[in-house]
Amino acid sequence: MSDDTGCGEAFVQREDHSVYETDRPVLYAVHDGIAIVTMNRPQYNNAQNSQMTYALDEAFRCAVNDDAVKVVVLRGAGKHFSAGHDIGTPGRDIDKPFPRTQLWWDHTNKPGAEQLYAREQEVYLGMCRRWHEMPKPTIAMVHGACIAGGLMLAWVCDLIVASEDAFFQDPVVRMGIPGVEYFAHVHEMNPRVAKEFLFLGERMSAARAYQLGMVNRVVPRKHDLERTVYEMATKIAAQPRLGLSLTKTVINRIEELQGLRSAMDVAFGYHHFAHAHSQTLGAGALGGHDAESMVRANKKDAS
Repeated sequence: MSDDTGCGEAFVQREDHSVYETDRPVLYAVHDGIAIVTMNRPQYNNAQNSQMTYALDEAFRCAVNDDAVKVVVLRGAGKHFSAGHDIGTPGRDIDKPFPRTQLWWDHTNKPGAEQLYAREQEVYLGMCRRWHEMPKPTIAMVHGACIAGGLMLAWVCDLIVASEDAFFQDPVVRMGIPGVEYFAHVHEMNPRVAKEFLFLGERMSAARAYQLGMVNRVVPRKHDLERTVYEMATKIAAQPRLGLSLTKTVINRIEELQGLRSAMDVAFGYHHFAHAHSQTLGAGALGGHDAESMVRANKKDAS
């Protein structure tokens, strides 16, 4: 038995060609017991590359480790909360290795469907599950677009406050994929509405999301969004830290008893079967789509 940490099977690592437009994809600040985590890729509508995802993980870790922080607010800079996963900017860094945050091996030198499976276990499903389990309350401040991967970031939060112009959308069935990796659709809305949401891939207004219980409050963007979120956060910050954590834990465990985690496991397996099927047919992992074709289709559906 060898203790050589360099041992193991060797694979050829894919070459990374990503070019970042910023070295600060996430901004972090703390005021009056409130950690403010801001996605900071406004040029690309806060599309989530790995650089941003790992920066979010570090920001949440800082908030949890800081005893002065009682509640976390997640928001997006610019016109939109998040346009989802990065599938087409110069900063798309799917082939760039990052230090693992979980017990999954590096994906960048793995063959076939294993590459995407290992990567998405780490940066999508795994991270989102851990963020959902943060022991401190979280509030998503959503404005503009909250699409696909953006849904995952909003849904991991305990509360969602949306502006009147916000909309929610998961159009990835168009790629042949059964919804985003953190598959909470049937728990965020009832099954029949979830089917409509996914089958049609249309935008859901903040008003309808509120009717379904997916959003806590809907307010005018210009004057009331920040004020409402920070008023709520201030009230939460006045509560006992342990009491907040225990309350969150109880509700999260009940969600799991209702099948949330099992549903995600099933959906994640089908999600990667869909990726592999598409690659076998020569259409790439995204069913022949790229960022431009998805944007065109979304604009057509919205018109």
